[in-house]
Parts: sequence; structure tokens; C-alpha cells
Amino acid sequence: MKVLGISAYYHDSAAALIDDGVIVAAAQEERWTRHRHDPGFPRQAIAYCLRDSGTKARDIDCVAYYEKPFLKFERLIETYLAYAPRGFGSFIRAMPVWLRDKLFLRSLLTHELRALDPDVDWSARLAFPEHHASHAASAFFPSPFEEAAILTVDGVGEWATTSIAMGRRPSLDIVRQIDFPHSLGLLYSAFTYYLGFRVNSAEYKVMGLAPYGEPRYASLIRDRLIDLKDDGSFRLDLSYFDYCAGSRMTNDRFHALFGAPPRGADQPISSQHRDLAASIQAVLDDAMLRMTRDIATRTGATHLCLAGGVALNCVANGAIHRDGRFEGLWIQPAAGDAGGAIGAAYIAWQAANERAIPTGDSMRGALLGPEFSQAEIEQRLGHLGARWTTLSDEALIACSVERLVQRDALGWFQGRMEFGPRALGSRSILADPRDPTAQSTLNLKVKFRESFRPFAPAVLRERAAEWFELDVESPYMLLVAQVRDQHRSEIPAVTHVDGSARLQTVDRAVHPRFHALIAAFAERTGCPMLVNTSFNVRGEPIVCTPDDAFRCFMATGLDAMSIGNCFLRKVDQTAAPDPATFLPD
Repeated sequence: MKVLGISAYYHDSAAALIDDGVIVAAAQEERWTRHRHDPGFPRQAIAYCLRDSGTKARDIDCVAYYEKPFLKFERLIETYLAYAPRGFGSFIRAMPVWLRDKLFLRSLLTHELRALDPDVDWSARLAFPEHHASHAASAFFPSPFEEAAILTVDGVGEWATTSIAMGRRPSLDIVRQIDFPHSLGLLYSAFTYYLGFRVNSAEYKVMGLAPYGEPRYASLIRDRLIDLKDDGSFRLDLSYFDYCAGSRMTNDRFHALFGAPPRGADQPISSQHRDLAASIQAVLDDAMLRMTRDIATRTGATHLCLAGGVALNCVANGAIHRDGRFEGLWIQPAAGDAGGAIGAAYIAWQAANERAIPTGDSMRGALLGPEFSQAEIEQRLGHLGARWTTLSDEALIACSVERLVQRDALGWFQGRMEFGPRALGSRSILADPRDPTAQSTLNLKVKFRESFRPFAPAVLRERAAEWFELDVESPYMLLVAQVRDQHRSEIPAVTHVDGSARLQTVDRAVHPRFHALIAAFAERTGCPMLVNTSFNVRGEPIVCTPDDAFRCFMATGLDAMSIGNCFLRKVDQTAAPDPATFLPD
């Protein structure tokens, strides 16, 4: 049975194809449109999934959309009525879109799918799982666990903002939830907005800024903004927020509480902003720990899965791991809305099949996107006027290591593209973690982003424990751990100001070429890791094609690039840099 999962029309639209219970392909639409967090129907992502798997559209047995639009519309109407006449302007702006598109989503999806094959009755093949059920399924079914508790925390789905489910293959049941407007995700996004960053896009900047400050406002947040119980349940004081009825996340009462209006995007970051970031991160950590401790006590579960946008907060994830209440922790690498496409497909597949989906990390390192043959890479590079040298596997590794040792910034484009927001060694920018100037160089000259942003180490799985206080795998760069004291001065490029690092462990079996590169670097230098950041610049999605990679290479401060078996140096290029400007973030 083949099931196509879709998430679309809000942000991070994506498609995923499950064939006989196995994920065969998954990708986000933004990678083709080059519009970050693209919310549109994922036409090109679907086309890729079908093309890569050799599937004809008529062979798709079910198309699963990741939430129930009528339930979401119900929440929208009830919220506007509850706050009337406040929010009337937002209501007027929202209604035409809902009445034209989102409310009658079955018709809209049927229309879009008809382009794949007009002879298929697509309406009869559509399924609509609930949003949080899709999130929970995306975390549990691909995990290596037979049984697990599943915690989903995000902004809001239809009604749920936080839910707890129990998974026992082949079943998954949501047992408890907290509903809108009370939301940890929206609380964190309110501070994202207040600190001058973009909501639903830049929450990770708050997380990165937090270690530069002190949690001086944590008590004030707990006293005035959130009533947080011992079991992790909570209620927000909605008189400080404007997201229910207005177009802002916060209101004047919120601003008065902290003594200033929201920071403008072009204004400097002050010590108060750093302290506010530290404070909301501390409150989030506390809330997540209270929830997970209660889950362990109530359910007796020994394994925990995490999903929803808040599960991308690797600082909170690291706190949960260190707390030690669970023997196993597994986090969906595409924990946000994109991953809902996978979860929706799993729910539809499992509903039609009595046998359980087999255990094992079915995300396969999140390497579920397109790849390009050597011939196609060379054809595309040639068309763009690039100059390169084609090398053997061994020579490519050696040449790449040499550039890294010389402290060049290296573009690395290999194999299948990652699914989710993290570059994991397929579409990456790499550097020497021993270089004390690497963080500022990459931020300012390559990524064109804020100087405070940290970088992650990609470390050989078998040597991670030597360098970091972490006793488990972290294949998806979703756990923060402390760098061991004796090594902090050796790897300044990946050691954050608080001595922590958001690390990725690299497994030879999952990612052989990336592992070989890091191993060769370790043999040369004694350091078994590299700086790993996504192959893009601020405001752009991660590169998808060789064309994207070359344009990014030419328009940034990258010194060299390894793409397939082609090796390029910036000094050898005569092609003009791409004139397109990168979008602000």
C-alpha cells in the first residue's frame, strides 16, 4: 500500500511517501521554490517523491493531509467570537482565505491532485488525521521503540497545543491534552516577537541567544505570565498577549511588564534582551521537565518520543535527557509541521494494515530527499560556467581535509538531501572547529547572520563521549550537551559561551562519506569532528540542487566546495556571482 502524506497551507509544506510501511521519500517544498517556510501546496515535493520511488500517481492508495480543517476553523470562529469586537480586523482579513481555500480543503486538494492524474477520484482517497495525532505518529512509528510515551508540544494544531499519547505498536492513542489559547509554543513565540525575531521562523535565535544572558526574569514570567503546575500543566494569563484577537503576539501590558516596546529588527541586542532570552528558555526547560517527569510517573513508560515545533528546542531536549527519567529518547528530526506529512501518512497506512510498522530508526538519518548522479552534477556545473576537478573518492576526501586544515570554509554537497531543518552532512558548510575565528567568519562572511549564533559539531559517533558529556547518539543534532572541560579550549568554534554544544553524532553505516571525511580530518589533526552548519545563507532554504549550491558558493565567502566527486576552489572560478539578493530573515 502506498500513502502520500501532505502538510501545506500554513508553513513548512512538505510531502512524504510511505510504501508498505516504509518511508521511501520526503521533502519540503521550500527546497525547490527557494521560498523559506513555503506554505503552498507541495507540488514539486510530491513530484520528487513519485519520481524517486518510480510511483505513478494512480498507484497512490491514499493521500493523508496532516490535520482536520473544519476543527481548525471551529477554533478560529470560537476565538473571534470570544474576543469580539476585538480582533474584527483580523477576522475580516482571515475569512476570505478560509472561505475560498482552507475551509473547503477537500475540494482544493482534489483540484491540486487532479494535475497528477485527472482520471483518479482523489476525493475518495483523501484522509484527514488530527494535527497532534500526525505529530505523535511522526515521532513514534519511525522510532526504534515497541512502546513509548509521546509528547507533542507546538503553537497550536486544531485545538491542542500540548498532548500526551501512548504508542504500543500498532496503536497510538492520545490520552491527555492542553488546548488553545494556552500554549508553551505561543509563549516562546511571544518572546521571539518581543525580542525582534520572526515568529514561526526564528525561535532558534532565542535559544541561541539565551546562554549570553542570565534568567533574571524567569520568576516574573512564572508569577505573571504562566501558572505552571507540578505536573507540567499550565495556563497563560491572556491579558498580556494579543495573538487571540490581534495581529501581534504581545500587547501593551506585556511591554509595560518588561519596561519597553518590542525590539525592532534593526535595533541592537541589549543585555535585557539577552536576559529575557535566558529567562524564557529557563521557563520552557522547567515546563518540559515537569511534563516529562509526570509522564514517567503516571505511565511507567521507559521510552519517550518528542514531536511538534518545540521539540526542535535542543536545549530543552538535552535537559530531558540529562534528567534520566527515560531509558530511551527519540525526537522526530522534522519535528515541526513538515514532519506532519510523515505522521499523517503513517496514520493512514496503519489504519488500513493490521500488522505493525517494524521498529528501527525508519528516518534513515533523515536522508530522504533527492540526490544527483555524478554525470548530472557535471552537466549542471558546466551549464553554469563552473570550473572544477573530478577526483576519486579518496582524493576528494584528502583535498577537502587539506582545505579544512588550511581553515577554509567548505561547501559539502553529497548524496540525498536531508528532510527537516538541520543539515546533517549532505547539504552542509564545514569548517575546522579548532579555528577561533571560524564562528565569526562563518556568521558574517558566509551565512550573513547575527554574530551570536552558535555552530554545531558533527562528531564521529564512536568518539563523541571522549569530547562531550553525552552517553547516547544524537544523529539529528537535537540534543545539547556540555563539552568536556579538558577539550573546551581545543574546539572554540563549536563551544558556546556556556560550555555547551548542539552536537550531531555521525554513524559510518548511515552516512559513510561524511563519516570518512571526519575520520580523515581526525587522523590528520587528532580532532574527530567538524563545524557543521546548513548550506544556505540567512533567509534562504538549504540548497537542494547543484545549481543552488554553486550559486550560494559564488555569492558567499565560501572558499571551496565538494559536490559529488567534483572539487571547486573559489579562486579558480570565472563565472559571475549570482546577482540575486538573499532575503532578510
